[in-house]
Amino acid sequence: MSDRGFCFLFSCIVILASLCAAGWLVATGQAATVDGLFLLLTCLLIALAFALYVMFMIRRAMEPPETPAAKPSKAAATPSKAAPLVPAEKTE
Repeated sequence: MSDRGFCFLFSCIVILASLCAAGWLVATGQAATVDGLFLLLTCLLIALAFALYVMFMIRRAMEPPETPAAKPSKAAATPSKAAPLVPAEKTE
């Protein structure tokens, strides 16, 4: 398995586990306490962070691949019209 595939699966598992933990906190009533509220917000923040990473991975995978033998642009192919740099002469 490629490293991208492993990262994708790991991220999906972390998202699912975080959402399940958040659901468990709400279902058992522990989210009503201050500690439970912070734990709920932490679970949702972790799920959001990994979801953003998964969306980035999916968007990156949908991009067309870049061709390595791309034609150089005309600006890069034409020589520069600027005067060459000449070191200053020493006067003694």
